[in-house]
Amino acid sequence: MYLCVVLSDTTMDDEKNRKLSAREQRRLDVFEKTSEALVGQGYKRNDLNISIVKANLFVLLLAIPVTAIGVLLFAWKNPMALLRPTPKESLLFAVIFIVLIVAHELIHGLTWSVFAEHHFKDIDFGFMKEYLTPYCTCATPLTKRHYIWGALMPCIVLGIIPALLGILLGSGLLFWIGIVMTLSAGGDLMIVWKVMRYKKQEGSEEILIYDHPTQAGSVIFEK
Repeated sequence: MYLCVVLSDTTMDDEKNRKLSAREQRRLDVFEKTSEALVGQGYKRNDLNISIVKANLFVLLLAIPVTAIGVLLFAWKNPMALLRPTPKESLLFAVIFIVLIVAHELIHGLTWSVFAEHHFKDIDFGFMKEYLTPYCTCATPLTKRHYIWGALMPCIVLGIIPALLGILLGSGLLFWIGIVMTLSAGGDLMIVWKVMRYKKQEGSEEILIYDHPTQAGSVIFEK
């Protein structure tokens, strides 16, 4: 899974054709070998990758309703509290955000490791320097339910829960951390949306979802 951090003027083809590190190439080789084995077992492959650029644009669109609703709820619950952070809180927010970027990917990995065949040994992390984008990937195909749980968990733990706690406790700092981390999970939300909208072919009884090791998105295998 890829954290939405920065906009770029590159295309999806640029993302697919970017130069891979030796470690990424090894992961891709394992991915393709496993994919070929699944196809050999009768599975049909369907790629559901997304453009990182589109994911970041989606975050910009999502920011308007999410922030507006959050601010209204905060003001309704805490009419006397200030949402504008102090300079000290702004500095603290910047430090916390850097830590939470790492935590976001770690939560992906920890959640998927519970369901992966070799647990945490199947989890790997990386950083796409071209897009300033950290990521986590799972080297084991997962069931739809398990994949979605792993994809959504950072948004729930670092985004939704802190935002709600900020509203309940009247903490502007906690509220903004939750809002920013919810928006940072925009790419995850896009991928989950595509997975949930996917209609399996008639007669298919089994679906596995394989997180792509070098691109944002996943591959569905069904038979």
